[in-house]
Amino acid sequence: MHLDWTPADWELEISAIRASGPGGQNVNKVSSAVHLRFDIRRSTLPAVIKERLLALSDQRITAEGIVVIKAQESRSQEQNRADAIARLVALAQSVAHTPKSRRPTRPTHGSQKRRLEAKSQRGDIKAGRGKVRID
Repeated sequence: MHLDWTPADWELEISAIRASGPGGQNVNKVSSAVHLRFDIRRSTLPAVIKERLLALSDQRITAEGIVVIKAQESRSQEQNRADAIARLVALAQSVAHTPKSRRPTRPTHGSQKRRLEAKSQRGDIKAGRGKVRID
């Protein structure tokens, strides 16, 4: 299942905050970091994707089902906003892929026979070791 989805503006709650870490005076003056909040339950995502996101054990997802992403890589607020949205879309796409279910198989008769023959040969080699007794 491929997910071709971008969140609507009403689904996102974006607030500009001051970035932490190094950056000189710019960090202290400009609110360039972005704090994105996204409510999974109220979103337009398909129900299957919502369930998988809520079941995901990710530190960015709160117990109430809200995704919280903080983007502060860039000095530009717009670039941080785009980065936060891209990370949200990537999170949703990560659960969209359904792993193929494994069907258990049985070993073939020939492979079982070869395995037992190899075991008995190895056992004969090991039995040949040890002290030589003269009767």
